[in-house]
Parts: sequence; C-alpha cells; structure tokens
Amino acid sequence: MAKITCEEILAFLEEATILEINEVVKAIEEKFGVTAAAPVAVAAAAEVVDAGPTEVSVILKDFGASKVGVIKVVREITGLGLVDAKNLVDKVPSTIKENIKPEEAEEIKEKLTAAGALVEIK
Repeated sequence: MAKITCEEILAFLEEATILEINEVVKAIEEKFGVTAAAPVAVAAAAEVVDAGPTEVSVILKDFGASKVGVIKVVREITGLGLVDAKNLVDKVPSTIKENIKPEEAEEIKEKLTAAGALVEIK
C-alpha cells in the first residue's frame, strides 16, 4: 500500500464535497472506534468547570492575636469609622465585603491574613 502524505490528504479535502468528507469521517469513526464530536464536548465541559464564581464574599472568621491590627485593616478596606469597624471585628464571623470579584477578594484576604486574621472567601 502506498503511503499518502499530509499534503495529499489536505488537497483531497480542499476539492471534496461535504458529502464526501462526511463519508470519510464516518469510515474513520467505524474503523478506529472513535467519535469526531467527543473532543468538542469535552472541551466545552472543561470551559464550564473552569469558569468559577464571578462574585464572592470575604468573611472574617477570627481576628487572631492582633485585634487592633485587624480593625485597622477592616477600616482601610471598608471605609468604616473606628467604632463600626471594631463592632464588625467583634462580631466574628462577619462579612467584610460581599459581591466582589474573586481577584479583589484575594487581595483583601492577603491584607487581613497579614494582620493575623483568619479569613474565608465564599
């Protein structure tokens, strides 16, 4: 059997009708036990899984050993006054910010964690 080059296959595909190409695809599926549509479905499913949430909330679970430091960071993040920020920290678990982008939530988590707090992103 003569070996066919890639260029020859591409030349055939350029000149073939849709019906002829469909026959070739069906023959390949039968011969090798594969389905031409499977990779597309897998790729689409992978995109859905990778999407992740578009909005999250940052929840302060515990203020740790440095309550004053955490209150300062909460004031900086939220723009609250001292008393309101202290009340928020005192009432753990409490939501610091909600319905924000995951990237912003990660930045807030880093700041609070650096101050000694235990933070969760939901």
